[in-house]
Amino acid sequence: MSGTARSDTAWLTLAEVKDWLAANASETERQKLLGYGIPNECAIGVAMGQMLAFTRKRLKDPALAAALWADGGYEMRTLAVLIDDPATLTLARMDAMVAEFDNWATCDTACFRLFDKAPAAWEAVPRWAASERLYTRRAAFALVWGLSVHDKRAGDQPFLDALALAEAHAGDGRPHVSKAISMAVRATGKRNGALCSAALGWAGRIELRGKPEARLAREVRRALG
Repeated sequence: MSGTARSDTAWLTLAEVKDWLAANASETERQKLLGYGIPNECAIGVAMGQMLAFTRKRLKDPALAAALWADGGYEMRTLAVLIDDPATLTLARMDAMVAEFDNWATCDTACFRLFDKAPAAWEAVPRWAASERLYTRRAAFALVWGLSVHDKRAGDQPFLDALALAEAHAGDGRPHVSKAISMAVRATGKRNGALCSAALGWAGRIELRGKPEARLAREVRRALG
């Protein structure tokens, strides 16, 4: 990497990040993305494990994150998500990022590792669920999934509200949406006994609708039964 050697917690420049990505890219890793259903036209092939290790101890850097996101590319945007500071995220900024999601991996990484710690996280859920755009609606339920694990202070009501949204959109048969709904409901049910009962009740109601809802109901029952 160019420049004077520094601690691995130090701030980086955009050029240094690009140098690191280029040095760690491989065609083998780029091809692996296709096996996970991730388009690789805008990828160079750096493994997620490498990116997590690279960013783990580094300082949060919203300015660099914004530059990485604007530059584009799968790995650049993954690193942007990993080094951004959720405390500085506005709903407008989150909306803008979600509007550019073009694959499930970027969507889920942002929801599990950044958005679910942002002040506007719960405000975003109904906003994104109402969208017909594939990865915007997926983001709503991926975010609930992340919040179920990381928001230790939330009471039950936000999750009950999210279950209502999941019920309203359970008929969305697009696999990337239905998978996120399934995981959000299952994760909600694992949070505590009351929410488990609510999630099982959700499954009972949607099961009566037929496909694809019956499949979602079975998944929830198997996970929480």
